[in-house]
Amino acid sequence: MSSKDVSTLNIGPRVWRNGELIPWNEARVHVMTHAIHYGSSVFEGIRAYKNEKGTAIFRLEEHMKRLINSAKIYRMPIKYSKEELCKAAIETVRDSGLEACYLRPVVFRGLDETKPTFGVNPFPNPVDTYIAVWDWGRYLGEEALQAGVDVCVSSWTRLPSNSMPAAAKAGANYMNSQLIKMEAILNGYHEGIALDDRGSVCEGSGENLFAIFDGTLTTPATSSSILSGITRDAVMQIAGDLGIPVKESSIQRAMLYTADEVFFTGTAAEITPIRSIDKITIGEGARGPLTKKIQDAFFEIIGGKRKAPRDQNWLTYVN
Repeated sequence: MSSKDVSTLNIGPRVWRNGELIPWNEARVHVMTHAIHYGSSVFEGIRAYKNEKGTAIFRLEEHMKRLINSAKIYRMPIKYSKEELCKAAIETVRDSGLEACYLRPVVFRGLDETKPTFGVNPFPNPVDTYIAVWDWGRYLGEEALQAGVDVCVSSWTRLPSNSMPAAAKAGANYMNSQLIKMEAILNGYHEGIALDDRGSVCEGSGENLFAIFDGTLTTPATSSSILSGITRDAVMQIAGDLGIPVKESSIQRAMLYTADEVFFTGTAAEITPIRSIDKITIGEGARGPLTKKIQDAFFEIIGGKRKAPRDQNWLTYVN
């Protein structure tokens, strides 16, 4: 693919790799890279939004902190500090020329081609860090933010955290997510919901989940093998500031069917209402009033029209 071809795809023409920006077409790895064979990668998903003040990256520091922590759990030494990674992200977005985009920082075990080593043992392999950006629309569809989505409870469960650490946003974990997502799509749903190994509600294939019962916002606790999402945390803080009670608690599958409202959260999904689960209508079968209230506050914050809860600065401008 030529540089001209890349420019027509709304993809950042250069990728940040180990401290330098390189052409998109040169961001390649060897087929024997450790991460390809053994899933030894951690990553982040981050959004940059366009508002009237410019291009703003949402909760950049929190994402980079989680990236570093994910790598730490898997004993993958990153050469760069949180501040350096944030600076690299800003540089990559600015270089892309995109006013709004999705950022993908990824850290993985590579291959030293001058002294290749093979096998499960990851330690002899170098650790590489990349950041790519591209234009990515609504993950579950443009209409989903208002109309909601139809989902199912998956037959695949989340792995317990003492088998695969849910606290790490690791590439290997997303093989489980792919099974959940594919099953849902093949059965005619937009998305699937996974249960944990004890049968309690966990999360979507790539989203956290909230349910509303009698005005209280309830979400599975980290003990349910969830990834502790950045958007999940934002929603909990926003709800608190709006006077909506928030509770982290175990949720049984049957409770979802009787919830007043249910919605997904995530960097890609943002705040997406769920209108049905297993073909059972949730509430009125459309976005509920509290979901809309939280959505409105969220989009006002990323639009630069409202302060984040507790006066935190959630927007990093690249201009």
